[in-house]
Amino acid sequence: MTWSALRTWDTPTPLIELGPGLDLPRGVRLFAKLETVNAGGSIKDRPVSFMLARAMAEGHLSDGRRLLDSSSGNAGIAYAMLGAAAGVGVTLVIPGNASRERLDRIAAHGAEVITTDPVEGYDFAIETARRMAEAEPERYWYADQYSNEQNWQAHYQTTGAEIEEQVRARAGEAPDAFIAGVGTGGTITGVGRRLRRVRPDTHLAVVVPEPFPGIEGLKPLGSPGDLVPEILDPSLIDERIPVRSEDAAATARLLARRGLFVGPSSGAFVFAAAQLARRGGFRTLATLLCDTGERYASTGMWARDARPEAERSTSRGTTP
Repeated sequence: MTWSALRTWDTPTPLIELGPGLDLPRGVRLFAKLETVNAGGSIKDRPVSFMLARAMAEGHLSDGRRLLDSSSGNAGIAYAMLGAAAGVGVTLVIPGNASRERLDRIAAHGAEVITTDPVEGYDFAIETARRMAEAEPERYWYADQYSNEQNWQAHYQTTGAEIEEQVRARAGEAPDAFIAGVGTGGTITGVGRRLRRVRPDTHLAVVVPEPFPGIEGLKPLGSPGDLVPEILDPSLIDERIPVRSEDAAATARLLARRGLFVGPSSGAFVFAAAQLARRGGFRTLATLLCDTGERYASTGMWARDARPEAERSTSRGTTP
């Protein structure tokens, strides 16, 4: 397998128009990029490809050093998959509560996994990876997706450019609002800068999960001790929209009943986007469907008994 064979965004990912079940106002359109079609099943293929390609071009991995980074799962899968394709050893530091599906996929590609105590939080995994890189610089090249400029550049050059072009083709204009979240900060920074270049008044909103139980892959950034990603440009953010984990999961299940099988972060983005749309003031909104719902089966998210009766009723054919 060649490196270029995994550049899946040479053909843009599909743009889906959402609406049924979301109670959007008349005339308001909500679009979402279907990132589950990437080779690794998530949006993280984009920045990881850019980071790894640059590292290889600059010779950081030519001396046999292993690529090292921390991840909550999706970036880890992309690192493991692309590293295997490129013949690069990969070591990942991952919180121990990552879903079994993510850990199994990473293991399938042959990456080394070091798990940390989930009670310590995701920032502890980041700190662990940094300590390892500092202790053994001859063994590891630290990708550090939280400060690597190639992260946001990937979204500026691909995700943001595709959103602008595809939404304009469908709606006759670039989106006047974009909704995402903050994990590494790469998506909102790269997409936000790209959209603001073509439409300076684009409203940029980010989802804010509760600190616990939280939403996989998203940082609340509400506590004084939280690690703020270096590549995040907070000046871009116009609004922060709180979303509870149960609302994120319920919206993901709603999307599944519309044929879109995605994870809880996607549910959170769509939930927040629908709130913004119903509030008024915007007519063309865009968001992301970040990863596949198959990654969350072991969490019980899709179990029938885990759903409220109202949700179970809709699956029997009643109106939501």
